[in-house]
Amino acid sequence: MLLTITYSGHPGTDLGYLLHKSPSRIHTVELAFGRAHVFYPEATANRCTAALAMEIDPIGLVRNRRGPSGEGRSLEQYVNDRPYTASSFLSVAIARTFNTAMSGKSKERQALADSPLPLEAHIAVVPCRGGEGLLRKLFEPLGYELSAAQLPLDEKFPEWGASRYFAVTLKARVRLKDLLTHLYVLLPVLDDDKHYWVGDDEVEKLLRHGEDWLQGHPERELIARRYLRHQKHLVNDALEQLLGEEEPAADELAEARTREEEQIERTISLADQRIGAVVAALRGVGAKRVLDLGCGEGRLLRELLKDRQFAEIVGMDVSHRSLEIAARKLRMDDLPTMQKDRISLIHGSLTYRDKRLAGYDAATVVEVIEHQDPPRLAAFERVLFEFARPQTVVTTTPNVEYNVKFETLAAGSMRHRDHRFEWTRSEFQAWAASICARFGYAARFLPIGPEDAALGSPTQMAIFTRA
Repeated sequence: MLLTITYSGHPGTDLGYLLHKSPSRIHTVELAFGRAHVFYPEATANRCTAALAMEIDPIGLVRNRRGPSGEGRSLEQYVNDRPYTASSFLSVAIARTFNTAMSGKSKERQALADSPLPLEAHIAVVPCRGGEGLLRKLFEPLGYELSAAQLPLDEKFPEWGASRYFAVTLKARVRLKDLLTHLYVLLPVLDDDKHYWVGDDEVEKLLRHGEDWLQGHPERELIARRYLRHQKHLVNDALEQLLGEEEPAADELAEARTREEEQIERTISLADQRIGAVVAALRGVGAKRVLDLGCGEGRLLRELLKDRQFAEIVGMDVSHRSLEIAARKLRMDDLPTMQKDRISLIHGSLTYRDKRLAGYDAATVVEVIEHQDPPRLAAFERVLFEFARPQTVVTTTPNVEYNVKFETLAAGSMRHRDHRFEWTRSEFQAWAASICARFGYAARFLPIGPEDAALGSPTQMAIFTRA
């Protein structure tokens, strides 16, 4: 198992200061599963390469393993790819041998440690359950130029075809700390396995090592699932903390508050009228592929699923609990195959760029924007109108002017205790105008619900069309 890191700068030997390993000698670290050796095959004024080579004893691993006796152990425990491939063993070795470098500290060259450097990492054999496409999905969003050569099962028998192993080279101008951290987290993700027990402390490791980059990574869900060995409760915990939006208890509180809002509006069946108006707007523009952002428990999704015009329907929400309720109410497990193929639910935040949201005919944002903190609204606007950029966006939000007509709502109160604001008609239209000016859309406005001559309608809707 071999990893090399090359620094092309002057003087190249500064890499030794950053890694806290002198180029003039071989460094050996004893590990529970073998040895890690650090040495420098190249160390010149303009280029320096550090190599981390692993020695793993698979027989010793089995003999020293805690747990049941050796009866019934398979040959695979003794004969496997672990000594040769980059896996969680290499991640542990990186953390042990380059611990100070991973922290970003350098007694002699701190300014250099804080600076993006021209670095190149080469891993001789990387197991990748997902192929080259997954390699690119994981590393390219982090700014790396990636080259990958798929290795044959056996060079002597080319007819056996290609293996799931790759020789991988990563190039970027990046801090050494970041390169090491990315490798530490993503190597076990590529392998989709770990050699040790995964518990609650692994959530803390993932969040600590991913604090500067994981939140905005488009594959953060896949990374969390694989890093945490598909343990659902750990994955949910990590994603909730990572996105920083809602804790599980907050989900339940949000449900209760939503029920309160529905009770206030129940006298005029406003929720049903909203859904009907949104579906009609989507039909009117001929949308076939639709995103429902902030889909909640899936009320709009159920209506869209009834209409064959909508060939692809995706619901996204930050709350795992809401998505689970939506899946249950939609009877996702029991849907016929053709129906099931039309709809999917994804976890994500509206304030982080997400490649999964691109390419849709329309997006709906129904009673969602008022739940956003005003300072984060700008991020949401860019995610939706600049990056996802659907042809049509249908947005609804309460009209605060109409609140005086709800007898059960105290004066000056908002309809939902989680609302960060509620806009007047002029405020909503001013916001829409700024969206159109910045992102190249045109907007038209429609009332939803009984319209009062002075106060307007209880819900206001804007339909944005890309110019």
